[in-house]
Amino acid sequence: MITMKKIAASALLVSAGALLGANPAWALLPIQHWTEANGAQVWLVESPVIPMVDVQIDFDAGSRRDPAEQAGLASAVASMASKGVLAMPAAGAGEGAAPALDENALGEAWADLGASFDASAGSDALHFSLRSLTDPALLQRAALLAARQMGEPSWPADIWQRERARWSASIKESRTRPATVAGEAFATAVYGSHPYGLRATEDTLARIDVADMQAFHARSIAACRARVSIVGAVNRAQAQTLVATLLSRLPARTAAECAPLPAVPEVAALAAPAEQRIPFASAQAHVLIGQPGFARRDPDFLALLVGNHILGGGGFTARLTNEVREKRGLSYSVYSGFAPGLHAGAFTIGLQTRPDQAAQAVQVSRDVLARFVREGPTEAELRAAKDNLIGGFALRIDSNRKLLGNVANIAWNGLPLDYLDHWTARVEALTVADIRAAMARKLQPERMVTVIVGGQS
Repeated sequence: MITMKKIAASALLVSAGALLGANPAWALLPIQHWTEANGAQVWLVESPVIPMVDVQIDFDAGSRRDPAEQAGLASAVASMASKGVLAMPAAGAGEGAAPALDENALGEAWADLGASFDASAGSDALHFSLRSLTDPALLQRAALLAARQMGEPSWPADIWQRERARWSASIKESRTRPATVAGEAFATAVYGSHPYGLRATEDTLARIDVADMQAFHARSIAACRARVSIVGAVNRAQAQTLVATLLSRLPARTAAECAPLPAVPEVAALAAPAEQRIPFASAQAHVLIGQPGFARRDPDFLALLVGNHILGGGGFTARLTNEVREKRGLSYSVYSGFAPGLHAGAFTIGLQTRPDQAAQAVQVSRDVLARFVREGPTEAELRAAKDNLIGGFALRIDSNRKLLGNVANIAWNGLPLDYLDHWTARVEALTVADIRAAMARKLQPERMVTVIVGGQS
């Protein structure tokens, strides 16, 4: 086993180095898409340069599915996937029996395989991620172990109590930081009662027990609900075998049992501006300004991406940086950004400043935003943004893992399979009028939330 571990580790090291010189034209590699008989949808990019494979399996089981009184449930389910698996009876997926494994044994098993497997929950999806060499023996073992973690976690109650105590302590500690206080107040003000605004607290975690996690897992984690993205040195036949193994420990379901999950309401637009000033003993005031933005599927996405790059997403070249930092010295850094998901994620302007300068920094930021929405960028700003974004496009796909992220984005948001192929051309075609119109459609500077945390009252 030690020999196996050394072989796998050496191969992964060589592979990581090889990534730097791998094919820069990955965007031109075709994305294959099909639906398995069990309902799982698969997106595959065959990348044969390196003998490894990256897989992401997404389920509609993110925090937007959390009951409000149990915020944190999806993340708890993801966390417990690595805390132990049940014993596997003989003949499972053509394999022999296997003993139960606790969290330490799982860690050792993944180290022996020279592979990795992770689970996490975002706002929209619960993600499982596998990275393995494509050596047939190693990959089969890695896929089966991943399948057991996805389908047959052991849910050890004592471990959940430990993790819940640790998580609660972390939440309590985070509230000693002004950034956390500002973020929570901002999310509540922007999202209202929408699940995007929910945050796990000591109270919501206290309402989650093992039975709740098992129920959430049972209704959400099913082969028919899986969206599987694969990038690596596997062909379609090998990918289908891999997917079959990965999903083999999930219970079979009928079509009726895999009916669409209940719809989640959209984020409501703000009806009026709001401002909160929260006293906090901190040297810096933390400022957040924003509103609900847009969903990722919105056709204005690229125009808003480029527009935000010019406004506040482009670092030292951005307008907000120029006006707030360079001209007035009000903040070391200031940024803006959108967070699109299945629903309208927040548009946010963020900065830190001396408490006595907060009012001025807020006013300058609002003025910059209002002017940008009203007038749009200059031709020179648009040209510079295009050059920067198009020039950096290769860096978005220069490793299997980055490419997998792009493929998973296409899969999750229903984007065309040739989305990456036309990305640079679509950015290049944008005009000043396109940017101005998209910004005006999505942003209303007169109806934004402002949160200022810092300074003693």
